[in-house]
Amino acid sequence: MDPLLLVLATPLLGGVLLALWGDRERAGELNAAMSLLTLAASVWLTVIVVRDGPLMVWGEWFFVDPLNVFLVTLTAFVGFTTSLFSRPYMRIERDHGKMTPGRMRLFHSMYQLFNGMMLVALTTNNLGILWVAMEAATLTTVLLVSVYRTAASLEAAWKYFILCGVGIAQALFGTILLYLAAERAIGGGEGALLWTHLAQSKHLLDPGTLSLAFVFLLLGYGTKVGLVPVHNWLPDAHAEGPTPISAVLSGLLLNVALYALLRCKVLADGALANGLPGRMMIGFGLVTVVVAAFFLSRQRDVKRMFAYSSIEHMGLMTFAFGLGGPIANFAGLLHMTVHALVKSAIFFAVGHAAQKAGSQAMEDIRGLLKVNPTVGWGLMLGSLAILGMPPFGVFASEFLVLTTAMREAPWATPFLLVALGVAFAAIFGRVQPMVFGETSLRPLAHPPALLPVFVHLGLALMLGLYVPPYLEGWYRQAAQMIGG
Repeated sequence: MDPLLLVLATPLLGGVLLALWGDRERAGELNAAMSLLTLAASVWLTVIVVRDGPLMVWGEWFFVDPLNVFLVTLTAFVGFTTSLFSRPYMRIERDHGKMTPGRMRLFHSMYQLFNGMMLVALTTNNLGILWVAMEAATLTTVLLVSVYRTAASLEAAWKYFILCGVGIAQALFGTILLYLAAERAIGGGEGALLWTHLAQSKHLLDPGTLSLAFVFLLLGYGTKVGLVPVHNWLPDAHAEGPTPISAVLSGLLLNVALYALLRCKVLADGALANGLPGRMMIGFGLVTVVVAAFFLSRQRDVKRMFAYSSIEHMGLMTFAFGLGGPIANFAGLLHMTVHALVKSAIFFAVGHAAQKAGSQAMEDIRGLLKVNPTVGWGLMLGSLAILGMPPFGVFASEFLVLTTAMREAPWATPFLLVALGVAFAAIFGRVQPMVFGETSLRPLAHPPALLPVFVHLGLALMLGLYVPPYLEGWYRQAAQMIGG
């Protein structure tokens, strides 16, 4: 059987099955089993790509190379661990009356379809299908954010739908302009939107059309990435949706949107040859890092705070890829990996803490070490990791970004250092009393499912100390492909 077919078909099949049986007592196990099968197929696909090189599948409609294969594996892995976390979490939400049988079916089925759409977006060779998959992922997450049916969750879902709808419409217009440039250079038809064809002929594309196309693509996909000033949907969606959805939004969807932007940047760099796409990404990335860092200190909701942290880190990745070159691109790819692992682990710990306290307000969450030491240490270690404390992988990637910025864009380095310092003070100052403060809450009667938290943090720690050779090879090949 074709491993890519298994990668794409498994979550779609899981979505159908869970739409029928997602309210059963064992639905969480079925959701985790489908996610595990997707992960196994992704590993199989990765082994084939590592052994045989890039793959063109089903004619030329799907393409797997070093740039997207590690993201496919990362997406499937975090999707699986999040499904493990969601089993006990969503059952508690159901027991608290927040989830009805219909909402449980909706959650489980849309979770699988969401993962499926992200995998389609990562592996398709057609930039039109990429846009369609991103739009489908948006629609599934709108339903997931609104699953509680509270006034706040419905407002957040509509805000998410409207803002991301406007953004994805701009990405569609940018894709149309890209097709227009390709039609003039390599002819029309379906081949005009195939990334491999466009990459081979990028120097022939009209610079004027490509520059305009990239502006719309940057704003469009940048909305999904969470770049300032088109970021306003993200904090509300994270705060009002179920915590498993906050984990995959921060850990996966933002990465997929940035991946789409990187594919477009490669084409724009080849056509323009003047560094404009990189400078635009540097500008948007730097503004995003600074604005998000200062917004962190104003938050009172723990999930909103870490949502702004995600915005900050996506800005840092965008800045790194804007700098370009082998070191900055390597750092950006490493940061995509460790951020996905650490931020999802943080949301796992935050989910259990908020459930126990009955509130997401940080002043209501205190003394987690007394309530449950594993939750407390999971949140503290995750916070230290995301703040760039050594020896976690975030420190390694941020160090590479800062040292490259000192050489390539020294004017930007002070802004980055100030923003990172403000973010450190804001998050550490809020998390410390949540973990070590006094509380009147009773200890948890049974330990929560925190294995995914420490697996993720363990991997992030490993990547700060040692990057396995095969993973380093992926990063180097992908960094070379991105260029810049």
